[in-house]
Amino acid sequence: MNVKDAIEKRRSYRALGPVEISDGTIRELAAAAQLTASCFNNQPWKLVFARSKASLAKAHDCLMKNNDWVKSGSAIIAAFAKKENDCVLKEREYYLFDLGMAVSAIQLRATELGLVAHPIAGFDSEKARLALDIPEGNLVMVLIVLGERTGDMRGLTASQAAQETGQRPARLPLENVFSVDRYDDRLAVKPAR
Repeated sequence: MNVKDAIEKRRSYRALGPVEISDGTIRELAAAAQLTASCFNNQPWKLVFARSKASLAKAHDCLMKNNDWVKSGSAIIAAFAKKENDCVLKEREYYLFDLGMAVSAIQLRATELGLVAHPIAGFDSEKARLALDIPEGNLVMVLIVLGERTGDMRGLTASQAAQETGQRPARLPLENVFSVDRYDDRLAVKPAR
């Protein structure tokens, strides 16, 4: 699979089933993050893979409403960083950007390995930090749920289940994503909800 194929195939499915997340798989996903570009090569991202039943239970306790589907995943990656470990150029705090690029690399490698890597925002960040023994001062920006796609819709809301079986969620038309040489008002268009 080439990068374009992985980008096109990647989806954040919620209907997940168990799959072995081996030490080798963890190393593969971590290596994808490791190779990501970062400001001055600071590499601020860090990852905790919750794989054991005990660690997964702690991570599950941090979830917000309507995220019961997460419990069908086989592992959860807590992706976090510390502002002081990366560039801060006036208002630009690169640790968030660099962490996002590392998460994207994980998603693409997971897709290539036949896994779903679904990043979620619906969790209590501080509670997750404490549950996984992540040192103070780090921001747990995202939890990434790992699993294998299935057709099992248990634990999903009706709208979540509908998204599983349909086409990829609508994207903005390309002309609303970029312009050349200067800002164009077409970029102000927001996705329909």
